[in-house]
Amino acid sequence: MASPLGLTVIFLNVLGQQLGLPIPVVPTLIVAGAIAAEGRLPAAPLFALAVGACLIGDATWYAAGRTLGARVMKFLCRVSLTPDSCVNQTQTSFERWGAKVLVVAKFIPGLSLVGPPLAGATRMGLARFMVFSTLGGSLWIGTWLLAGVLLRPQIERLLPQLAALGSAAIAVLLVLLALYIAYKWWERYRFNKALEMARITVEELNESMRSGAAPVVLDVRSATAQSLQLQRIPGALQVPLQEVGAQLASLPRDRDIILYCTCPNEASAAKAARLLLSRGFVRVRPLRGGLDAWIAAGYAVEEVSVSAPLAASAALPPR
Repeated sequence: MASPLGLTVIFLNVLGQQLGLPIPVVPTLIVAGAIAAEGRLPAAPLFALAVGACLIGDATWYAAGRTLGARVMKFLCRVSLTPDSCVNQTQTSFERWGAKVLVVAKFIPGLSLVGPPLAGATRMGLARFMVFSTLGGSLWIGTWLLAGVLLRPQIERLLPQLAALGSAAIAVLLVLLALYIAYKWWERYRFNKALEMARITVEELNESMRSGAAPVVLDVRSATAQSLQLQRIPGALQVPLQEVGAQLASLPRDRDIILYCTCPNEASAAKAARLLLSRGFVRVRPLRGGLDAWIAAGYAVEEVSVSAPLAASAALPPR
């Protein structure tokens, strides 16, 4: 592998993966580390170009998040091959660790892609973002290049065999890539199937609220998701998905409980509903289309205070 061509291939591989293409990059970095250890690739330019590709990808998604806000987050969750990572997990990590989570984000499936646009959407300072993104990219790239150096003897024996196979090796790699993508889509399909249950429409919920049936409406968005869309259904209780289990004792079993979020396929609301159903609640349904469908239908909303307390201090509406 000639140095200029090899460095270009590695740069494009890392950049494509960081921009969201479903292509594996870890094997490339490991092999590159082994080749660099042999002196056939310049180590410093290799490391710098790979980290630079990470920064370009991260900066692109950061700018998209800062410009488009919640819209880019919803788009990523719709196309993600790891859908559960888009259901509160990334936002909760940011709430707990702040910018520091970017240092390890690339090692965590889903968080690597969703982290940068979320940083932009939540208005993290550019300088702060770039510092932690650089640290995270350097740690991630350095780890896999070092793995290649350590595995150099094994890779040296493997590469000639792959070269001898020629086009057959390429075909095998393409098949493995196709199988990987198919497996991730199958995981996504199973995830969505697991969340299938009866939904209530926004029209039905509005009629129930107007008729005096007094359903309990739970907003299960994370605090970060609420900050990205400072609206809620009037009277809704703010109970983030992670807090639902702790609020079981305060929820009535003799009233309808309606849950909503802003996730694709109402994923967070459906997960919360499954938890309540498993604990003996029977009058539980997610809101089809979530908050976005409620707003699109033209129904009233109320503003959410950024400093508003969450579930722990929320009180149930009167019966």
